[in-house]
Amino acid sequence: MKSKNILGDIKSKSIKETKNEINIILAKLEKNDTDLEASIEDYHRLMQLNHHIDSLFKEKVKEISALSKEIKNR
Repeated sequence: MKSKNILGDIKSKSIKETKNEINIILAKLEKNDTDLEASIEDYHRLMQLNHHIDSLFKEKVKEISALSKEIKNR
C-alpha cells in the first residue's frame, strides 16, 4: 500500500493519535459482536493506519540517525 493511498485524515495524525485509533479498532474487532461488513471496513482502516504509523516510525529513525551522525562528527 503506497502512501498516496492513505486517506488525508490519517496522514494528518500523529503517532499517538494513530496508536489510539488502532487500539479502538482492535477493541471493536475483538468484541465479536460487529457485523462482517463493519469488520471489513475496520480492517481496511486498520491497515491504512498501520502503514501510516510505519511511515512515521521510519521518518523518526531517519531523524535519529541523522542526529547521531551529526553528534559523531563534532
